[in-house]
Amino acid sequence: MTFLQPVTLSGKHASLVPLAATHLEGLVEAAHDGELWRLWYTLVPKPEHMAAEIERRLSLLGKDSMLPFTVLDAKGHIAGMTTYMNVDGANRRVEIGSTWYAQRVQRTPLNTECKLMLLRHAFDTLRCIAVEFRTHRLNIQSRRAIERLGAQLDGMLRAHQISPNGSLRDTAVYSITAAEWPTIQAHLQFQLDRPR
Repeated sequence: MTFLQPVTLSGKHASLVPLAATHLEGLVEAAHDGELWRLWYTLVPKPEHMAAEIERRLSLLGKDSMLPFTVLDAKGHIAGMTTYMNVDGANRRVEIGSTWYAQRVQRTPLNTECKLMLLRHAFDTLRCIAVEFRTHRLNIQSRRAIERLGAQLDGMLRAHQISPNGSLRDTAVYSITAAEWPTIQAHLQFQLDRPR
């Protein structure tokens, strides 16, 4: 049995369902909301490359190195993608990443709830000892969102990757450990429950 098995995670503001080729049209529409592929510091597939991205993620699922999800909003409309990636079952670690959301759901409770569901599954079901997050050093919006979750900055991987535009990416690496999880869970639940 593999470490990760496809699963549906449901909440009040969002649901995470196993990525499927049939989600193509909805994912293209979600990416158009904000023209997310134009952001140079993140990798959101262009609409014409979405089918290939779905195929890539599903291929990695077949190799037990990724568990991809389609993100649905509270009305059941496709709002983006996220994954467990860089899976290390032997050491009970995953990274939550390759995440993007349509502009209409950014800065809403959706991201917080998605992260809460993914973290709860990772720590409570998969018994992970740590969950990692990585982002471009200059993706300030993403870094602040990760920090709001309560993740700690582990460090910076300097000149870590060559971006599609040829620039070098410094990667900010964050994590939450199993020992921190009860406090982080209480924090995220409080964020979701407080009046807006």
